[in-house]
Amino acid sequence: MNRRKERLRKDAVSIFEAGVKAVEPENAVKRHLTLKNGVLRVNGGRYALSGFENIYVIGMGKAAAPMARAVEDILGDRISAGIINVKHGHTAALKKVKINEASHPLPDKAGHEGAGEIAALLGKTGERDLVVFLISGGGSALLPLPAEGLTLEDKQNLTQSLLECGATIHEINVLRKHVSRVKGGRLARLAYPSTLVSLILSDVAGDDLDSIASGPTVPDRSTFGDCVEIIEKYGLEGKLPAGLINYIERGSRGEEEETPKPGDPAFERTQNVIVGSNIAAARAAKERASELGYNSLILSTSIVGETAGAAKLHAAIAREVASSGNPVEAPACIISGGETTVMIRGKGKGGRNQEFALAMAVDIDGLGNVLALSGGTDGTDGPTDAAGAVADGATVERARELGLDADRHLAENDSYNFFKPLGDLLITGPTKTNVMDLRVILVSKIR
Repeated sequence: MNRRKERLRKDAVSIFEAGVKAVEPENAVKRHLTLKNGVLRVNGGRYALSGFENIYVIGMGKAAAPMARAVEDILGDRISAGIINVKHGHTAALKKVKINEASHPLPDKAGHEGAGEIAALLGKTGERDLVVFLISGGGSALLPLPAEGLTLEDKQNLTQSLLECGATIHEINVLRKHVSRVKGGRLARLAYPSTLVSLILSDVAGDDLDSIASGPTVPDRSTFGDCVEIIEKYGLEGKLPAGLINYIERGSRGEEEETPKPGDPAFERTQNVIVGSNIAAARAAKERASELGYNSLILSTSIVGETAGAAKLHAAIAREVASSGNPVEAPACIISGGETTVMIRGKGKGGRNQEFALAMAVDIDGLGNVLALSGGTDGTDGPTDAAGAVADGATVERARELGLDADRHLAENDSYNFFKPLGDLLITGPTKTNVMDLRVILVSKIR
């Protein structure tokens, strides 16, 4: 690898790391939650702790443990009890809050049992109790509590089918809400009439509150009718359990209770606060890129849709920068965020960030001054140990020398086994945060 490419790679990693650091969960919580003279301040909310008999901390998601540690640092022994569900390995040393480790992205028995514990705790709360609820990426899978008459297996089947068909995260969450006892505003209903403060680390494009972790504490705008349309759109009628299909169809006919809507009393004592998001990570990445001497641009933090298509868009922009200096002159750094989806066609191993990098490698083949990094801010990408991957204009040729065919690996969704022999996987380990994905496209000047 020549010196220029080494510099580009080092810079791209540094820019990505700066973005991740900016949304570190403990600091994010402490920027929005403070205690002074017995009054808990949460943005515009003020809560005199003398007015509460108990304070409970509950939560779910990949960042729930460090978020809970921040709350423990602030509230200490004032916390009566707490329970959080986290992804395996995403733990922290806590004193008052119990941690349940569970599976992600497919829900499992441990998550189901932990969700049951959380629901039971909320069922005991009253109007003189304060509940601090911590929400972060992965929360939907990590709080699986099926609606009455449905099973964990039904939810597992639903999640797997939705992941494989290429449904967007918004579509996935619409269905999750309607087959759950806690999502789609139903957790707020369980907690009512206690005071509920939700601190949210957003992993959804546009920070749409009713989509983050399937919106457990906010009114739900979607309906059972929307669920029917999504099932028909992706042809899932014959792939999902009959009991689940029947439940959704009953709901569309008004025979099952809808999720709580705006104006429901369940939300009268609820405050929702976003403490960290993709735009915060992108801004920090942009600042770091500028420090390194790049003309920087945040393209968008709401990039969704099919992964290969998103890669083509980014490659086209990189080519435009290289040829015309638009929309920014080289040396340039194009930053984007969001969460794309992969249409599963093959039987390979990878994740959306590795697939993005592989598709970029094909599209920028031969461009000696372009490098692309795509990584999950949580440090994981699909069922792999990588956060993502790095590709440049020489990736395809280097792979060919090792007997690897980029097009074939792309067709097989086998990006992990493409990048691993090249040493181009992005390995960070669990970051214990999650604000979707961050992409860094660098274009150097041609010397």
